[in-house]
Amino acid sequence: MSTITFDTHKFVKSLTEAGMPLRQAEILAEEQARLIDERLVTKDDLERMELRLTLRLGTMMAASIAIVAALVKLL
Repeated sequence: MSTITFDTHKFVKSLTEAGMPLRQAEILAEEQARLIDERLVTKDDLERMELRLTLRLGTMMAASIAIVAALVKLL
């Protein structure tokens, strides 16, 4: 999984310069970094998912063709 860079120091600095208390800004930065790490999808994640879906679709198409061929042979 690829890593997304989030500059927590810069984030905290911006928040404190805007008037937010330091500890509150630090906690917010930690939570923001955690959410980005857990919830954001990277390009690599999408490419792996695309490959999985392509393989799954190919398998379903092959199975469908085999079922249709078997039904045609029976009729």
